[in-house]
Formats: sequence, structure tokens, C-alpha cells
Amino acid sequence: MAYRFAAGRIYRMPTHFGPAPGPRQLPDGIAADPRSSPRRLSVAARFLTDAAQLEAHLPEGFALGGEPVVTVEFHHLTGIDWLAGRGYTMVQVSWPATFAGAEDRASGRFLAVIWESLADPIITGRDEIGHPKLYADIPAPRVWDGAHLCSAGWMGFRFLDLEVSALRDVPADAPAPPPDDVLLLKYVPRTGSWGDADLCQVTLTPGGDPDRAVERRQVGAGRVQFHPAAWADLPTMHHVVNALAGLPVREPRGGTVVQSRGGKSYRDQRVLR
Repeated sequence: MAYRFAAGRIYRMPTHFGPAPGPRQLPDGIAADPRSSPRRLSVAARFLTDAAQLEAHLPEGFALGGEPVVTVEFHHLTGIDWLAGRGYTMVQVSWPATFAGAEDRASGRFLAVIWESLADPIITGRDEIGHPKLYADIPAPRVWDGAHLCSAGWMGFRFLDLEVSALRDVPADAPAPPPDDVLLLKYVPRTGSWGDADLCQVTLTPGGDPDRAVERRQVGAGRVQFHPAAWADLPTMHHVVNALAGLPVREPRGGTVVQSRGGKSYRDQRVLR
């Protein structure tokens, strides 16, 4: 007898073996504590760039939502409960944006691309919540001479360097900047009808994360450099890296290093119309 999909359960290909475990669906009997997992070291740098060039990378319905400031963030995660204590590193690139749909209006930061160093979060994040994820080799941030040094590459080609230096602690009682909602475009091509979409929708991640606790926050000077790539260097994503490498750095806007623990599962992700 052929199987049927169970209501309310998350499936991913291959679906034939039942509901799929992942960050939003742990197996029965596995305890998770979103207030302690994961441990996270976040290293970010920002720069002012050209507004017209940023707007050219925004989907229909979007507009630049403020100064054309690009934020590049490295997040090194360890002790992840849904990976049985393992970890990985990611890179996120975003800038301020607004969205006006037929029914919904929203503002926040547009998350243009995410690179991750492990397939499992890439597959679950793309399929389930519409995050624009790609694979890269991303080592843990390295600390040397008071600076946090980060890099990302693919099969020997390094396409990104980031450095945050001259760090100073932010007092624990200083007010933290309010978290932004995150805007994304989820796109799935239609098999056999090349150029058409099976799915093209805007999704939103609410900025609030009551399970995440910041343990230390530092600010300093930030530097970001994307390295242009030939097709042979990055056959499937040179167009992404070169678009970011082509953004002029008009002015550095500083950097941050944040140590935190805990975090939500992104079950609060929703579709905007």
C-alpha cells in the first residue's frame, strides 16, 4: 500500500521514508533547549555603498529602506541540538529594504545570500523557510593580534575576507539595537519549463528572538573584501560573488563581535503577499 503524507509533519526529498528530522522537527524523545543551543560567535562588518547598485539586486516589490549600507556577518555555531552537538559556520549578506505587496507591507533587512559550511542546514533552510543558501568552505573566525579574521572560499578559491579590529566592550547595561525583521525571496524553478517558477514568494523572519541571550558585545573597525572570480574559479556562483565584489566601498561603517547562546527554530517564518 502506498504511503500518504501525514498532516502537520515536515517532509523533504526523499519523502518515501517518512517525516524528516531537522531544526524544526526533532525525533520523539530528543530534548532541545533553545535557550542554551547553539553557542554563537558573530563577527560582522558594514560599509556604505552605491544605492542604485543595491536596488538593482532587489526583487519586484522591494525598495531600498534607508542608507545603502551592506552588512556582512560570519556566524560560527557550536553545540547545535538538532545536529547532536555538532556545528558549522555561515556568512550572511544583507542591506535595509522595504516590501510592498498586494496585501502586506514590511520593512527590515533584505537577506540577499547566505553561505554555509554544511549541507544539512542548507537543504533544510532552502526547502522549509526559503533562505537563499549556498555552500562554501568557511573556517571558524581566527583571532590574532586583537582582531577577528574571517574568510570564505570554494575548492581552493577564497572569495571573501573580513576583519574586525580595535575592539572595545559595550557595557552590559547599554541598550542593544532593536532586531530587524528579515525579508527574503523564496524561488523554486519549474522542472521542464525552464525559465518559469514553480514557486516565487516573499518570506519574512520576525526579528525578535526571545531564546537568544547576548553574553558579550564588542564594537570596532570593520573591513570587508570580496574577491572577483572567473567562471572557472566559481562555476556556479561567480555571478553572486562578482556582483558583491562590484559594490564600491564608499565608507567603512564599523564592525561588531557578539557572543551569544540560544536561538529560535524559525518556525515563525511566514509568507508575505
